[in-house]
Amino acid sequence: MSKLFVDEIVHQSSQGSGTITIGASGETTNIVGTLQNNGGGVGGDNTPMASGYLNASQTVSNNTFTKVQYNAEYYDTDSAFDTSTYRFTVPSGKGGKYLIHASLYGFGNNNDEREFGLDIYKNGAIAYRQFMGKPGFQATYPSDTTLNATTIVNLSASDYIEFYGMVRVNSGTPGFFGSSTLTNIYSYFNIAKMIE
Repeated sequence: MSKLFVDEIVHQSSQGSGTITIGASGETTNIVGTLQNNGGGVGGDNTPMASGYLNASQTVSNNTFTKVQYNAEYYDTDSAFDTSTYRFTVPSGKGGKYLIHASLYGFGNNNDEREFGLDIYKNGAIAYRQFMGKPGFQATYPSDTTLNATTIVNLSASDYIEFYGMVRVNSGTPGFFGSSTLTNIYSYFNIAKMIE
């Protein structure tokens, strides 16, 4: 095997445009070091990335949006999610577009759930809302329902994400269902920085 030592490769005829091909179809091209595009890194690894869940049921006030206490984690690559404040904060130098998904299992009492909402908050304000009531509940009111909310949000360093839910019941005490059994998780979230 021989090595080629150069400082710059340019197209022999167009000098600044055209296509330079490295390798042939079926071959593997191995890049050692950092691959850049006009000085910026190419590719990425979707971090920071965090995933957490509600490991016990949370009782809430009727017809009131309440912060979901996602208090346990599957993983958190950059320690960006705080399980005591239930908040994801973008680390320094990690701004960009983030894919955010949340799932919330809300319950009422004896087929008495009237409305159910799930909010994704950015810096204390609603960034995305999912909401259900009749006719979404069809012919009868349920005793429990799962809502999913997914959005893409542009975030800068120190911006933060929180989740709020609301269950309105005709009677009884509403809540968000949680479980400590990892094979039966009902309420959870996923956040990942997107590769741009």
